[in-house]
Amino acid sequence: MNTPLRRLATVMLVMFLVLMGSATSVQYLQAESLNTDSRNVRTLYREYGNARGPIVVADDSVAQSVKVDDPFGYQREYSDGDLYSAVTGFYSIVHGSTQLEHAANDQLTGRSDQLFFSRVRDLITGRKPEGAAVETTILPAAQQAARDGLGDQQGAVVAIEPSTGRILALVSTPGFDPNDLASHTSSEANAAYAELAAADGNPLRSNATLETYPPGSTFKLVTAAAALESGQYDEESELPAPVRLDLPQTSATIGNFGGGGCGSDPITLANALRVSCNTSFAQLGMDLGDDALREQAERFGFDDASLTIPMAVAESRFPADPNAPQTAQSAIGQFDVQATPLQMAMVSAAIANGGKLMRPYVVDSVRAANLSVVSETQPELLSTAVSPGTAAQLTDMMLGVVESGSGTAAQISGVQVAGKTGTAQTSDGAAPHAWFTSFAPADDPQVAVAVIVEHGGALGSEATGGQVAAPIARAVIQAVLGS
Repeated sequence: MNTPLRRLATVMLVMFLVLMGSATSVQYLQAESLNTDSRNVRTLYREYGNARGPIVVADDSVAQSVKVDDPFGYQREYSDGDLYSAVTGFYSIVHGSTQLEHAANDQLTGRSDQLFFSRVRDLITGRKPEGAAVETTILPAAQQAARDGLGDQQGAVVAIEPSTGRILALVSTPGFDPNDLASHTSSEANAAYAELAAADGNPLRSNATLETYPPGSTFKLVTAAAALESGQYDEESELPAPVRLDLPQTSATIGNFGGGGCGSDPITLANALRVSCNTSFAQLGMDLGDDALREQAERFGFDDASLTIPMAVAESRFPADPNAPQTAQSAIGQFDVQATPLQMAMVSAAIANGGKLMRPYVVDSVRAANLSVVSETQPELLSTAVSPGTAAQLTDMMLGVVESGSGTAAQISGVQVAGKTGTAQTSDGAAPHAWFTSFAPADDPQVAVAVIVEHGGALGSEATGGQVAAPIARAVIQAVLGS
């Protein structure tokens, strides 16, 4: 072979190797990213061409795929879409997916490793592939009570079973109808999405898990826990309770709700929680120090960016390095303290469970198309938030809040309800948020609930957590206990 031919053969060989390498890269190394690329229409046709598994609430499919006569094959259909929108999210050919539709996508499409044997069986038998059913922990009666309680007000409700972490209710208002986004007509899906994106209250984003708020006086549970855990305080420890507290390093002061006193000065820790005395807890926070408050908050789940249920959850935060006045504000749930409604339900759930915080979850089990259970969520300890002794003292103090304090609207005949109200200041000129977090029955806790009504709801600036949020929590508790 002469030199020109050898050179040509070498060039051809190199080109062949480059071509093979490129094909290998596309077909193997880049396969996953190309398959998941929203611009890949073939992926959409493949996903929609198979029946996506249902999302199930108490044996009823609240999201399912139905056969349609178009190139996609199946279309997502939601029953009670608005009621369960914070749980299911949406599944759209144009805008992707959110909430469980996104977090459990591999199970719903059947691509999960958990369903390997089901895929093999389908391959051998020639059966058309189907996604798995995702069975949730949601209790319909609790979900409905929460939605009815919020009504037209913007806010959220989360209810948790303290002993397991099972989420019994997850409601965000305003909600939305996922059916509008499931349309196979791009113009219709785009119009629905644009309308929702521009709507008041950001209905596409779950207030229950993805929005954080100043928790206000509900955070006093964390401050009280830090005090009790320090060993320097108990329920009967006396705290100063001035009408106004002068803050160090500044001319600013902290006052109590309505500008009055707290009934006595000094006041016991239990009574300070019962009447939600700002000045007592602000001073207590400065005495304990920001490190003690932060450590206690983190044991309840704050500052954990990794939490999922399995949907993504916004990180609840305690400020990194507050000075003394900022620590005082933080101790009463203001300054830069931020919490999701899920987080404040977790605080109550941990106290109810003797100090043990269970990891919250909304997926109970996953079933293959042949109804065999391929995975089941097992309760998991997330942290030990407080000792059993501290949990018992906090329970007694929270009972006082509902029996004769700021949370009497949560009372249920024949049931001991433990709770804490909160009225959280937001921006200047805006009405405060109304909070309530609680659990019941106190002697055998079955449910922990957190409620937020943004900007006081219908009562606006006249609202308190006890007036607005506590009755909603009561209705959810009754729904759980009556089921």
